[in-house]
Amino acid sequence: MRREPGGAMKSFPVKDIEPNSFFSKTVYLDKAFVIATPEIPFSEELADLLKRWNFSSVQSDGEPGKEYIRKENETEAADVSGGIKKFSQQPDAEKLKKAEELYTSFLSYVETLFIKISVSDELDYKSVTEKIMELVSYIKEDRRFLMRILKTMELPPDKNYLASHSMRSTIIAIIIGSYLKIPNHRLIELGVACLLHEIGMLKLPSQLYLSKRALSAQEYKTITTHTVLGYSVLKGFDFPLAICLAALEHHERENGNGYPRKLGGEKIGLYSKIIAVACSYDALSSKRPHKEAKDGYTGMLELLKNEGKQYDETIVKALVLSLSIYPIGLYVLLSNGKKGQVVDVNPENPRFPIVQIFGEFTPDGKLKNAQTAPGELTIVRPLNRSEIDE
Repeated sequence: MRREPGGAMKSFPVKDIEPNSFFSKTVYLDKAFVIATPEIPFSEELADLLKRWNFSSVQSDGEPGKEYIRKENETEAADVSGGIKKFSQQPDAEKLKKAEELYTSFLSYVETLFIKISVSDELDYKSVTEKIMELVSYIKEDRRFLMRILKTMELPPDKNYLASHSMRSTIIAIIIGSYLKIPNHRLIELGVACLLHEIGMLKLPSQLYLSKRALSAQEYKTITTHTVLGYSVLKGFDFPLAICLAALEHHERENGNGYPRKLGGEKIGLYSKIIAVACSYDALSSKRPHKEAKDGYTGMLELLKNEGKQYDETIVKALVLSLSIYPIGLYVLLSNGKKGQVVDVNPENPRFPIVQIFGEFTPDGKLKNAQTAPGELTIVRPLNRSEIDE
């Protein structure tokens, strides 16, 4: 390995990288295309894929190691003194750990899947479906723990967000679909559609969708072609028509002002309507190359406003009732001056979720959960990470 002139990243021959190594910093195929992050191991499968397609080296500012080194501000929660304490020391530790493991392994799968699509034009409907079946099963059992992990495991904005966005949107879409009581086989189909809804982006230059500047009119027009490209890719791999149409229609809007066909209302498929809301919520509440994240509460309010009637009101309502106006994972300040984290929803009133209060314990030593309620214990406002760690 060597450092290129002018402070460029180091080059690592693929043949010399130990299988399943964790790089300390992002790994790139070129200056923009991300193939691994510190949270995702450089798998043997990925190495074989790169060798097969004659990519002999990768680039990174980091170094490979045997284990992932967690950053201090990741997957932690507040303790009684306002400091921080690892999840392993907290109640629900095992379920949170399991949720983190699922998140990391599934994100690794999506990263590899997208690389295969980009580099070798490989995509297998059966294997994607099997992976989504696992995710649906987990979400039905333990979605609230997964939602808490989503809040703490967000990738930095300088990384290729497509895999993270697709995965996070898929989780949200499945939760919405479950609330709407969509049959299990269709819930799985929805998950596949959402996971692959941005596949057309992989056929465009990465500097367009990773740009930190405002796009020109021509560049924006090019970006909008990703829906048609996605439809064509999925059709070419013989995916069911409903999944292909979801990729085509996920930017259509209820008011007819979307693209590519300016469909409106009932002309838009159900999967597309759900994906539009799930993606918009994730986009509002996640960091991107060109913007900071809003907190989940602010993102939820923006969707509730539904300016211009862009989204199906039934789908927006399902999002609110399944995640709460104060979404699971959000850190909040309570009316009694205590700090806490939203851990579950109140389906009867999404404005008053269940909050785990930092510094208050049950007789058996677990952090205390409290049901917020009008005129009693209420949420004053969301908190950011720095306020939690004060």
